[in-house]
Amino acid sequence: MVKRVLVCVAWPYANGPRHIGHVAGFGVPSDVYARYMRAKGDDVLMVSGTDEHGTPILVQAEEEGIEPQALADRYNAVIVQDLLNLGLSYDLFTRTTTVNHYKTVQELFLGLYNNGYMIKKTQMSAVDALTGRTLPDRYIEGTCPLCGYSGARGDQCDSCGQQLDPIDLQNPVSKIDGKPPKFIPSEHLFLDLPSLADELKKWLKTRTNWRPNVLKFSLGLLDDLQMRAMTRDIDWGVPVPLDGWKDLPTKRLYVWFDAVVGYLSASIEWARRKYEEDESNADKIQNQIKKAWQAFWTDDTVISNYFMGKDNITFHSQIWPAELLGYSGRGPKVQDTHEFGQLSLPTEVVSSEFLSMEGEKFSSSRGVVIYVKDFLDRYQVDALRYYIIVAGPETNDSDFTWSDFLARTNNELVAAWGNFVNRVANMIAKNFGKIPDISITEAVDLELLKTIQDGFRTVGNLIEQHHQKQAMSQLMHLVANANAYISTTQPFKLKGDVLGDEEKTSRRLAQILFTLAQVAVDLNTMFAVFLPHSSNAVYQIFGGSKGVDGGQGPDVAAVLPSKQVVKDLDDSSRSYPIITGDYSVGLSWKHHEIVKGTVIKKPEPIFKKLDPSIVDEELNRMTGI
Repeated sequence: MVKRVLVCVAWPYANGPRHIGHVAGFGVPSDVYARYMRAKGDDVLMVSGTDEHGTPILVQAEEEGIEPQALADRYNAVIVQDLLNLGLSYDLFTRTTTVNHYKTVQELFLGLYNNGYMIKKTQMSAVDALTGRTLPDRYIEGTCPLCGYSGARGDQCDSCGQQLDPIDLQNPVSKIDGKPPKFIPSEHLFLDLPSLADELKKWLKTRTNWRPNVLKFSLGLLDDLQMRAMTRDIDWGVPVPLDGWKDLPTKRLYVWFDAVVGYLSASIEWARRKYEEDESNADKIQNQIKKAWQAFWTDDTVISNYFMGKDNITFHSQIWPAELLGYSGRGPKVQDTHEFGQLSLPTEVVSSEFLSMEGEKFSSSRGVVIYVKDFLDRYQVDALRYYIIVAGPETNDSDFTWSDFLARTNNELVAAWGNFVNRVANMIAKNFGKIPDISITEAVDLELLKTIQDGFRTVGNLIEQHHQKQAMSQLMHLVANANAYISTTQPFKLKGDVLGDEEKTSRRLAQILFTLAQVAVDLNTMFAVFLPHSSNAVYQIFGGSKGVDGGQGPDVAAVLPSKQVVKDLDDSSRSYPIITGDYSVGLSWKHHEIVKGTVIKKPEPIFKKLDPSIVDEELNRMTGI
């Protein structure tokens, strides 16, 4: 039975290029999952975009003497290209500075407000003592009043996991200039989380299959639930859609309120792009658009998985579900539904832990970093994807080291899988020039074929359960079985009349090489969801014409009409790129019979073996180590 699957991927912040620690959390894991679910035949919608509001962009733009939108435009383009080069198969990767997004955010806000979950109250807001600009919670650090951790942020403590307000911190300082902030009274609108605590707990208690660390942390957040301000004193963001607020030049919705709504707004934009070109019947088109996105948002049978790093768990397992509950009228206050209908809660929050680098926390200022673009300029994209899958922070913090990257690339990716593909293709090219036309009857051949084909179920189930590290381990075990089969059958020794006569020897060699060709293709079908770039090359070695994705992989759409881009919500002179693609023609997740007689030529190596000198070269580039 075909299922609908919504893949919501954390929104990278558009104040700079993304480094490999970022994509290890939200990028590669979400793409592997989406590719697998599509390959098994499900209807998948994968959405995200660049997060472009908030104080950090405002501060950086002012330092550079440019408009915030210009800064966001620059890094939106950089991030789009990086994620495209990684092969992330978004159905839509967009941005938060769009008319569509503003309208969606404001509708969610009004629904919550009208249902009684947005409360006006005055709080002490942190501002820069010199400029008077509001400081975002995460830009204030100090000592946690609950556990004593010295690196707590103004929104939460990463040590004990408790939510905080900046004024709660002991000895707070601004991360911008290291000076103590000034606290002033300011009226804001607060999300009434305590009133939704029972509904949140009831929902979380049903999430028994989540990663244990994520579920434990999420439940712990409910112990002392406080109201959270959903507005900020800032002029860069989504306007507050209330009389008396909408025209205030320095009141905007909290960037984290509008960022999580992006999953919904991106889905709506995807639906609009799917149907908006047909202008023959405007009413019919609007109904089609609404039906398309609601199919992923208002049906509780849909599987909706959210991918991110662990620092974003709070917003995805507490604040966003609370917003969905309150908007949909599923809390204790007013139980009205609104324009979007009753929206479904996340099926799972798939949070990864943190990735460090050479034992240090990523830091651009100290040079402890490698950006995605720089990495891909020097190394193969699938070498990075492989490393993230096998050594990334899936359920525990992990550390990227250049020596480990070298070893895993050379000893696993090159020596095991890449070498197997090259050996098989070379032997077929040398001995027959094409895939032999022969039947398989030997038990050892049939046993290997069955083992590999059984892998579709084993590896697939692990991916679906978000155990990608185990899935790749199982897949590499199958590669080891295939290499062991070569050692056992020794096709390289089957020459002349070594088996008694030339015809018998040639027939046995043909059977073995046919078996190996079938194994290579089946393994490659499984590798395709993990390593799509190299899998396309392998597919073509064994006769495929357009690659495992049918030549329709992710791409940056041509610069689009700018009616969606915001500059005071009305600017027809600007445009922006998106990532999208048609993934309906890719290989399905199953055994595919190879075509006998397919011409096989001597291949080029699939993976590049790395020279040990890269370790010192890369360490020398890192000034903070």
